[in-house]
Amino acid sequence: MVSVLPSPRPRLVSIGTSNPVARYTQDEIASLLDLPEGVGKRFFRTSGIETRHLYLTPNQEGRIPDEDQRTLLQRHRQGSLALGSEAIARCLAPTGLAPKDIDFLCCVSSTGMMLPGLSAMYIRHLELRQDCQRIDVVGMGCNAALNGLNTAASWTVVNPGRYALLVCCEINSAIHVRDDGVVTAVVNSLFGDGCGAILLSSGASAGGPEILALASRIVPDAWNAISYHWMPEHHRFALYLDKDIPNVLGIHSPAPVTALLDALALCRGDVKHWLVHAGGKKVISAIGQANGLTDHDLRHATGVLRDYGNLGSPSVMFSYEALLKENTVTEGDYGLMVTMGPGAQIETALLQW
Repeated sequence: MVSVLPSPRPRLVSIGTSNPVARYTQDEIASLLDLPEGVGKRFFRTSGIETRHLYLTPNQEGRIPDEDQRTLLQRHRQGSLALGSEAIARCLAPTGLAPKDIDFLCCVSSTGMMLPGLSAMYIRHLELRQDCQRIDVVGMGCNAALNGLNTAASWTVVNPGRYALLVCCEINSAIHVRDDGVVTAVVNSLFGDGCGAILLSSGASAGGPEILALASRIVPDAWNAISYHWMPEHHRFALYLDKDIPNVLGIHSPAPVTALLDALALCRGDVKHWLVHAGGKKVISAIGQANGLTDHDLRHATGVLRDYGNLGSPSVMFSYEALLKENTVTEGDYGLMVTMGPGAQIETALLQW
C-alpha cells in the first residue's frame, strides 16, 4: 500500500543521534566474548564492520560474563534513558525548542520489554508535558523507523504547526546469548547500540525535506526469518536470523520502491539520495543489486555499518544524518529511505527538499 501524504506535508525539521561512549573493534569484542578461532570468529572479520559502540560490562578477567535476562532488561532500560536523553537534546538544540514543546512522542524499540514503555519513561525523566500524546512501536525490528515515521508524520498532517518527535532506540547488547551456534555468532558479530531522534512538523514555518509518500511490503512466507525465540538452555530470548534473509529482502524490495515512485510519476533516476538500512553486508548488497544502485548510492549504509554495525531501527537515521553532514543536498532533490526487518517487511519513504 502507498500512502501519499496531503498538504500541509510533514517535514523532517531536525535530527540527533547518540551512542554509548565505549567503542570497540571487532577483534576486541571477539576477545571480550572469549571466542576461539573458527567459523564464529571469522564472521567478526568478514562482516564489513570495523567498530561498534556497545554497553558492555567486562569482569575482572576482561571477559563478558553470561548475563541473565534480568540484567539484560536493566541494561536496555538504563541505556535507553541515557541514549534517548542525548539524542533528543541534540535533535532539539538547533531549533531552540525544549522537551515541553513536543506535542506527540513516538518511541520505537525491539531490544527490551518495558511496561510502561520508553515514551512514558522519557516523558517522566525528560520533563515533556503531561498532556503530550504518545505511542510505542514495539517488536517490529529494524524496519520500524519508517513505521514510526508513518505514525508521527500522519499525526502532524492533522495537527499542522505542532511538533512530533520520533525516537528510535536499540540496546542490542541487551539481547546477546553465548553458545557455539553459527546463528549466535552472526548475531553477536553484527549489532551495535544507538539512538536517533527526528523532529517533525507541518506547515509554512517547518523546515527540512517534505515526506511525500510511504509504501510497505510484507512477505508472509518469510514471517519467521527474523524472530525472537525463548531459549530454555539460556533462560532468555535469543534472536534468530535465517541465512536466506538477504536474498528474500533483495528480491521483494523493488515492489514497494516501484509502487512509491509510480504513485508520484517518478523513476529511479529521479532519486538522487538513497538511504538504505545498514542491515549487514549481504543485505546491503542484495538491496543494491535488486534496485540497480551503485556503491555511491549505498555509501551511507556501508559507512554506518562500518562505523557502528547494524543499529536496528535507528540505522536509517544515522544514514540520513550522514547525508546532511555531506552538505550536498540541493532544493528539489528527491531522497528515498528503505528499511527492512522482521515480517519479513520492507518499508520505504520518499522525501523532497
